[in-house]
Amino acid sequence: MAVDLRTRVGTVELAAPVMTASGTAGHGDELAAYVELSSIGAVVVKSLGSGPWPGNPAPRVHPTPSGMINSVGLQGPGVEAWRTHELPAVLATGATVVASIWGRHVEDFELAARQLAGVDPRVVAVEVNLSCPNLDGGSHLFAHDPVATAEAVEAAGAAGLPRWAKLSANTDRVVEVAIAARDAGAEAVTVANTLMGMVIDLDARRPLLGGGGGGVSGPAIHPVAVRSVYDVHAAAPDLPIVGVGGVVDGPTAVEMLLAGACAVQVGTATFADPRAVAAVQEGVRTWCARSGVQRVTDLIGGAHG
Repeated sequence: MAVDLRTRVGTVELAAPVMTASGTAGHGDELAAYVELSSIGAVVVKSLGSGPWPGNPAPRVHPTPSGMINSVGLQGPGVEAWRTHELPAVLATGATVVASIWGRHVEDFELAARQLAGVDPRVVAVEVNLSCPNLDGGSHLFAHDPVATAEAVEAAGAAGLPRWAKLSANTDRVVEVAIAARDAGAEAVTVANTLMGMVIDLDARRPLLGGGGGGVSGPAIHPVAVRSVYDVHAAAPDLPIVGVGGVVDGPTAVEMLLAGACAVQVGTATFADPRAVAAVQEGVRTWCARSGVQRVTDLIGGAHG
């Protein structure tokens, strides 16, 4: 049975519901050797600041049960350098691209957004990263505060692109924050970023990662992410949601869609297999065909009855 994989995230039309997750596929065409990037929903690039940023000291990544923890610290070349040196390569693959920006202060988001203004139209949206827990120990999580979230989302409007607010499941205010992001101009919310965690080096008796704590990702956080997506959809059913967190195959992606997501992102699975995003997308197609689902959009919010 043919399955229509097309979906929408706000005003953005996607050929398929599966994307890369920011921070897991680089800034350019790194995955092109393994995945036909034009065939997936979109490539969401690693978050970019208004200028180059060195990130956190090593070690930055460590395995955890059913996942990993990272403290990369948003290393990147900055928006302007990305537009000049890395964006052309990913666009040459025919990919649909979603940019991602971050900042320590509201003004940082505005500056990074202004640097995106007038970008190639194949960059269809900007994901506003309000929730990275491995920068300064998580002290700059805009996504824990509805007011701070609204201010950053409004500032990101300077890009002139549809805004997706990337939120955190570390707070019991995720629904309130999602609604604040929507009211500030976000067309969608991405739910959710990594969860705060830490690994201790038993020999040194100190935190193992160079940045201290970090963000836990992978299958271990999947139920938390699904619950967050479900709760946001229940409270704001008209707000498009991009589900992310422990999506590793077709069934885990479908679970996100049933919870209320209109698209999903694949992240940690890519570190184990760089072909993961394509495999997940094919898994969604196979699941739908076997289950008699003709359009992937028929699944959105299906768990809500």
